[in-house]
Amino acid sequence: MKKNIGRNSWFGFAFSLLAVCLHCSTGIAQTRNAILPGELWPDDEGNHIQAHGGGIIKVKDTYYWYGEERRQGLDSNYRYVSCYSSKDLMNWKFRGDVFKMTDPDSLGKKWVLERPKVYHNLKTGKYVMYMHVDGQVKGEVGNYKYARVGTAIADSPVGPYKFLRTFRPLGHQSRDIGQFIDDDGLAYLIFEDRASKGFHIAKLSADYLDVEQDVCLIKAPLEGGAVVKYDGLYYAIGSALTSWNPNPNKFATALSLKGPWSEFKDIAPVETNTYGSQSTFMLKVTGTKATSVIFVADKWKPRTQWDSRYLWMPLKIGKGELQLPKPQPWHINVKTGETEILK
Repeated sequence: MKKNIGRNSWFGFAFSLLAVCLHCSTGIAQTRNAILPGELWPDDEGNHIQAHGGGIIKVKDTYYWYGEERRQGLDSNYRYVSCYSSKDLMNWKFRGDVFKMTDPDSLGKKWVLERPKVYHNLKTGKYVMYMHVDGQVKGEVGNYKYARVGTAIADSPVGPYKFLRTFRPLGHQSRDIGQFIDDDGLAYLIFEDRASKGFHIAKLSADYLDVEQDVCLIKAPLEGGAVVKYDGLYYAIGSALTSWNPNPNKFATALSLKGPWSEFKDIAPVETNTYGSQSTFMLKVTGTKATSVIFVADKWKPRTQWDSRYLWMPLKIGKGELQLPKPQPWHINVKTGETEILK
């Protein structure tokens, strides 16, 4: 039966339609109730999130996501780190470019700042940023020869961050970096060492401003290293050395960060090349009902880096096994820790 629509109803419909149009024209993103792996991910201003190769910390009830700022139109004399905040991991507010730096040591026009990670030191109250800094070295061929970490510090999670220095941790080369905070609160830096053909797990000093102890060198030629502890077992993930091209990411397990580590196994069907992504981080969300581990990865577009996407999916993890499901829309409740795949 066809219903008659009164004048007030028409006015309400027209007003709603106008509100939608105005909402779209201002570029303000709509509230999201799902994470859509591989899709454009707008922030609160309607712009695609620029937090590539990043890391996430939680301060009280707020998550902070840091990453490489790759938007178009940036001053090429600087490299930038962006920051976003969220209460639910689905809707993100842009907090600005919290750090920018010029070439620290005559590294050439193609010098890079990659994979920024921020640690919150509960004893000092400071926020300490680590990053991979690289470029050309006089007398050597190639752009990735500097192989150092850089550090910066701030009083607030949203900065501004003040540059401190670059160095080789414990004298080792350092390219891709990752971060890990253990259940006992100790902080670790994960860094790829091409000379040693593996990646290190190294403990930070009490103030987080230096790398204090090399806990383990996992002898596997992998980058994009990430570690998480789940149900008493450590899981490490890494990506093969194929530059911007995706490959089958692998995982290993150990009862201690010192090892011994198991043999590496694929986290997804080999033919998918990790569904076109590269590991960046594993985020553990502990709630009142469940503990979930999220695979945080980048889908790189090297020629249009500002359009690079993200692949976030809850992992199937436990009893020494780890599997990355096929990407599809999903929802998370950060209070309960529960995730739901949306059909």
